[in-house]
Amino acid sequence: MNKKLLSLIFFILSITFCNRTHCQEQEKQPLAQIILSLEEKFNVKFSYETKAIENIKVIPFSDNLTLKQVIEQLKQSTPLHFEILNDRFITITPIQPTEPIHRIQKLEEVVVVNYLTKGISKTNYGTIEADKKAFEILPGLIEPDVLQIVQNLPGIISVDERISNINVRGGTNDQNLVLYEGIRMYQSGHFFGLISAFNPYLSENITVSKNGTSAKYGNAVSSTIAIQNTEELNHTSSAGLGGNMLSVDGFAKISLSKKVELLLATRRSYTDLIVSKTYDSYFDRIFRDSELNTSNTTRLALDERFLFYDFNAKLLYNIDSSTKLRVNLLNMYNNLDYNQVFINQDNDIEETNSVLNQVSYGASANFSKQLKQGLLLSTQIYYSNYDLDAKNHNITRHQQLEQENKVEDYGFRIDVLNSINSNLNVNLGYQFNEVGVTNFEDVTNPNFTSLKKEIIRTHAVFGEVERYSKSRNTNLRFGARISYFGKLKELIIEPRFAFNQKLTDQFRLEILGELKSQEITQITDLQQDFLGIEKRRWQLANNSTIPLVKSQQISAGLSYNQNNLLVSLEAYYKNVGSITAQSQAFQNQFQFNNDIGSYTIKGIDFLVNKRLQNFSTWLSYSYSKNEYHFENLNNGNAFSNTLDLQHVANTSLTYSKNNFKVGFGINWHSGRPYTTPSIAQNNNNAVIEYDAPNNARLPSYFRTDISAIYNFQLTKDIKTEIGASIWNLFNQTNIVNRYYSLNADDTITEINNRSLKLTPNISLRINF
Repeated sequence: MNKKLLSLIFFILSITFCNRTHCQEQEKQPLAQIILSLEEKFNVKFSYETKAIENIKVIPFSDNLTLKQVIEQLKQSTPLHFEILNDRFITITPIQPTEPIHRIQKLEEVVVVNYLTKGISKTNYGTIEADKKAFEILPGLIEPDVLQIVQNLPGIISVDERISNINVRGGTNDQNLVLYEGIRMYQSGHFFGLISAFNPYLSENITVSKNGTSAKYGNAVSSTIAIQNTEELNHTSSAGLGGNMLSVDGFAKISLSKKVELLLATRRSYTDLIVSKTYDSYFDRIFRDSELNTSNTTRLALDERFLFYDFNAKLLYNIDSSTKLRVNLLNMYNNLDYNQVFINQDNDIEETNSVLNQVSYGASANFSKQLKQGLLLSTQIYYSNYDLDAKNHNITRHQQLEQENKVEDYGFRIDVLNSINSNLNVNLGYQFNEVGVTNFEDVTNPNFTSLKKEIIRTHAVFGEVERYSKSRNTNLRFGARISYFGKLKELIIEPRFAFNQKLTDQFRLEILGELKSQEITQITDLQQDFLGIEKRRWQLANNSTIPLVKSQQISAGLSYNQNNLLVSLEAYYKNVGSITAQSQAFQNQFQFNNDIGSYTIKGIDFLVNKRLQNFSTWLSYSYSKNEYHFENLNNGNAFSNTLDLQHVANTSLTYSKNNFKVGFGINWHSGRPYTTPSIAQNNNNAVIEYDAPNNARLPSYFRTDISAIYNFQLTKDIKTEIGASIWNLFNQTNIVNRYYSLNADDTITEINNRSLKLTPNISLRINF
């Protein structure tokens, strides 16, 4: 029987079995979960402190109760006070709080609950927030992988399926600011980009900003992705163990005292010991077209060893009722040992030993002090270290190549938030950071050594005002960031704003805008650098060959939200200037050229989402036109951006009831541009002659994913979760990149980078 059909039958039988066995006697559910369902059903928003509702469970309410009836029952069954402020907002406070509650008024409120699926919301400043505790399921995912989740949002995609290559509105991955507990991350993926390097069972909140970014964030021209772990003490201890077809992991939340808690999480692959179907798919995707692939030779022996791991720790210390200290540590690691013996084109036996290591360390400390009611002081220090090194040793030719790219980043930030009243916040702050980049190369036979290190120190002051109208129908955040880049001797002023207007009970208008800059980018020197697997290297601006990157963006959107139906349309214009040709990793006639230019993208993002009882379905579509402008390339004429995906669409259906969840999704986008060789080749030159840059497009991309999760109580204190997923269910062959190279006889070879083939995964988790 066809393998695809067998996989589909097995998956359907698994879902059917889980669905039939999930029915249990109705039990109490956490109040936090009940609140989320009430917000969705009645289109309201509850305001509360997390610790005020922790450990409180209630029996789910009947579907025929009104909101007021539910609130009355909650008052009777919980030690909490519920106050209905208006038809939209409800506050929750303890009736007799055990300690004084100091609230800083947070004006950034949710305007769309369960955006796409439960646990994902949109705020009135245009940011998207994902809460892992409330998150349910997305197609193809059985774990709350934070960087996979964000790719389901309109305008965000990875053109080659790599998490380490997320493209937001036409930007390259290095133009995204990825913060983990305030630490800037220069590595975001395991398995060299296919898996998120952030432990999905410790990260709790993800905030994504595509435009209108807060002035406190700088040094990235495309987007900001902030990841944060638990901030509040639970006063209870818990732990969990789990595994899938690639790795095993564990986490623990340890209550050391009433004021101190410790969070620990670790994950390690077992791919160096056991090979699974999932591993085969991932390995084939990454290494098929790398320098390690010797398809034109006869391989006699191969020995490969690959592993990854990560470790995270967080200390939460409430010094007193108004003073908090949070300390974070992290470590991420990827290692590949790849040894092979083969017969080369001269009929000689060669042996090579290749090693590739990718490692990140990070630490941060956050201290906050409420000086008085409405006045909050926050300080943060952080350190980030990223190191990528590769060694390729040809034993027969006695030749060795060693490369290293290292980034060290440290800094601190201090800011003061003044909540003047319930409708007005003022935030002022200062940030300093120093970034150092080291590039090292060492070649033997012939001997060549190069070592370069550059440092840039940046001082920045920022301020912004957040204002609500008395009716709370209008809100505006306006601010600016002023940065001075010491080595470059350049002063940059970056205004930002976010405006949100409630037009009617159903319609909202949103306008966002920003100017941003960036001092560090990734470039590709040679395509075969770092074994052709992680060929991008970080490089600082130098005011000559690599200038400071600058961007400007504006967008306007209109949304309709009523009766669990969301329809939104957003148009945007974005220009990013002072980019280098090397940062675009051209694989055509511009591969060895370096020029300074820009790209401009214009587009629209459309989303329709309908929630009906236990079902949620959505359709998103993006149209954009992304063009390069280089003065000395293509005779100064504009040409299509390498990341120009003009049409992107996906549709999904998720179902969730009690302990069972299932998701099914279809992803489609038009092909990305590539450059074809010229038909009339000059045989006297050992180079490829090309047609106009990015003159052709790859075939369209199509992928179907499915996933299911079932959880149940194994015992009173032990909860078990089983998950299964299939990525690329119908094993569709998708080409995500195409380029050309010359063989030894000067003939041209077409190389196609293919996407992940059918990739199954199964997970098992035990929480206690």
